[in-house]
Amino acid sequence: MRIGELAALVGVSTRTVRHYHHLGLLPEPERLANGYREYRLRDAVVLARVRRLAELGLTLDEIKDVLADEQGRELREILAELDADLARQQETIRTRRARLAVLLADAELDADSAVSPEMADILRVLPGDSGFADADRGMLALVETAAGPGFAAMLRPLTEPGAAARAERIYARLDEIADAATDDPGIPGIAKDIVDLLPEDLASLMVTEEASSEWLDEMSPAQAEVFRLVLKMLQDRPC
Repeated sequence: MRIGELAALVGVSTRTVRHYHHLGLLPEPERLANGYREYRLRDAVVLARVRRLAELGLTLDEIKDVLADEQGRELREILAELDADLARQQETIRTRRARLAVLLADAELDADSAVSPEMADILRVLPGDSGFADADRGMLALVETAAGPGFAAMLRPLTEPGAAARAERIYARLDEIADAATDDPGIPGIAKDIVDLLPEDLASLMVTEEASSEWLDEMSPAQAEVFRLVLKMLQDRPC
């Protein structure tokens, strides 16, 4: 088949095919006497594999490593792997559509409804009369979007009655220092209470990722100082 037929079969542009040739992702096929490239079934399989791996989020360099590892494998094995990739995509789409169906059936749809059911349970226990909790609600929803469903699992211990009550008191104290100076004497105590409350997995994530300046910029100076101190306490803890 010709390059246009190959591209149409796999669902990419001829420009993409040429780009993959240039990067070494797709081997150059033999040329006919008239100079045209002659593609075969294996070329279509490799091109489809590249496309699926890219859709799964791999970089082109990572895809090149995967293809190198597949050198010499039987065509049937590669097709089975490609079929498995497609099955995983179908499952992801099915899960997303099921979640959309739940959202569309919600008579009181709002911005928080777009989070996972696990995160929705966590957001419901945050105090509704706290300005800091309200801001935290939006931040947690945003972080879950980037971090994925495992993030909500880290927060689950905070929904237990004792922990939820402690968290409510911390939110109230954070609201109280909204207009305080950064050397307010209550800041270290609030920071220590937060450190003592944080689940271990969440504390480790905070140390690994650190607090972004954008997140701290949304707080008052005193509140931001609390979380700078929280991060320092977590980093200074013995391993």
